[in-house]
Amino acid sequence: MKNIIKITLAAAVLGITASCTDLDVDVKSKYTEYPNDPIAIEGKMSDVYYSFRQALGNNYNRVQTFSSDEATGVSFGTDYFDKGENIHPSIHNFMSSDDPASYWADLASGITKCNKIIEEFKETPKVAAPARLMRAFYHFILMDSYGDVPVLDHLPADNEAVVRSPRKEVAEFIEKEVKECLPDLSDKNDASTYGKPNKWMAEALLVKLYINWGVYTCGDVTKYDVATTKNSKLDECVKYCDDIIGSGLFNLNDPYRKKFMFDNGPQIKDFIYAMPYDKVSAQGMLYGRYRAFRRIDDGDTQGYYGGKMGKSCAGICAMNPEFADLFCLEGDDRNDAVLKGKVFIHDAITGEETDKPYIYKGTQLELTKTITLQEGGLATLNCGATPDGWRQGYRSIKFYPNPNEYSAYNRYQSNDVPIFRYADIILTKAEAVKRGATATNGDTPQSLFNQIRSYVHAPLLDHDPSLQEILDERGREFFDENWRRNDMIRFGTFESEYGFHKHSNPDARFDKTCRILPVPDDILKENTNWEQNPGYNN
Repeated sequence: MKNIIKITLAAAVLGITASCTDLDVDVKSKYTEYPNDPIAIEGKMSDVYYSFRQALGNNYNRVQTFSSDEATGVSFGTDYFDKGENIHPSIHNFMSSDDPASYWADLASGITKCNKIIEEFKETPKVAAPARLMRAFYHFILMDSYGDVPVLDHLPADNEAVVRSPRKEVAEFIEKEVKECLPDLSDKNDASTYGKPNKWMAEALLVKLYINWGVYTCGDVTKYDVATTKNSKLDECVKYCDDIIGSGLFNLNDPYRKKFMFDNGPQIKDFIYAMPYDKVSAQGMLYGRYRAFRRIDDGDTQGYYGGKMGKSCAGICAMNPEFADLFCLEGDDRNDAVLKGKVFIHDAITGEETDKPYIYKGTQLELTKTITLQEGGLATLNCGATPDGWRQGYRSIKFYPNPNEYSAYNRYQSNDVPIFRYADIILTKAEAVKRGATATNGDTPQSLFNQIRSYVHAPLLDHDPSLQEILDERGREFFDENWRRNDMIRFGTFESEYGFHKHSNPDARFDKTCRILPVPDDILKENTNWEQNPGYNN
């Protein structure tokens, strides 16, 4: 478990120490308001910073992963069918009642917390700036997921009607907010700013906003077309990429797999902004559970993670064969983050594969690339509640859990999850220039692309990459990091066939309205004047 400094806020604020024995003293000072010293302010900010932690570690991740070509959410008989909540995004048949797509409430709660801080510190912009940036970030995730959403730039008065704004206006609000608070944000990048909003997080958010500007401002999400929709923000996208690159604070020096292990943290110089997790004190990260073999530890052997993992692993995240085909480059370090074929036990500390087979029920486990359903199992994506069903599909072991921390009763991990990475800035600049931005600093799409290939020891390109090659490289580099759905919509491949999102599947949807999610039922119940997003009647 990572070492996380814990502060007892009341003790820190009130100055209570173990050496204080004389309690019969006059009270010299009484706090009638929450004190505004740095420790107290940091305590207030923690809720603002981490409101998205639970959703990012579970529901948000499932929706982003299953709705892309990365993986399918399968079931095993009646096990993990869960009213279809993992199956629906896998075939774009999104339901407003599904738990994984319900994270609107997490974001709205985060925005409310931000607004309270912003109102309290409106006379001190440097104190309020991190909250303003987090508010913009929460609006970004909300708008990217659900389209037209409210611009919540203040605390609503009693009985004030909250209205949804067009997506374009929300994007413009985010841009304005980020730019206005930039001068008041810290430009440090160290342990003190890790997992917190700073200048570099702000610029990375602008990069993401600008590379998707055409998607967000086209007026009607169904009208976005990769070939014809113009993006007027490509040069500005490159500008902020260059600022991050030129800072010298970030690099690609860390080995690929090391960046995502359970002991990752501020020492990883590829991370611009990450969500910190800890199994005990910062819970919520469940990626390993969903991607494990269903019965990883059934009592007759140690798990392939190198230690006892407990029986309670869902194992429902089966990598689609089309996506698995991306991990074919000779020497590519990223290949080792995918568990495939015959399975061997891995070292519990390093995550490296050993030569010891993982034996399940007397036979070495072998994962299949093709996902085969039970007869009649298409409607529920049922692989069967048997060892053969549980082994369908390759698995991601990118976010390698610490088996010594894992049990049937506490399945949380200590792996921090990156949200903005330096590698993403490199590939985004390559994409922006490829799409027509003015090249800067002698960089070309090929030279930028090869920076990524070089650090993962994959073959270098001897030509300018095509947009398809950039999309494929993004798949290899950022899988399991919640950007694939976003990328596929921008590249125009979201409506393609993959996994069981096939035209031959009568339940699969290919409507372009599926580029945004339905408004969750609970949100519509609270806002009875709102209408459901187009394309959804449930």
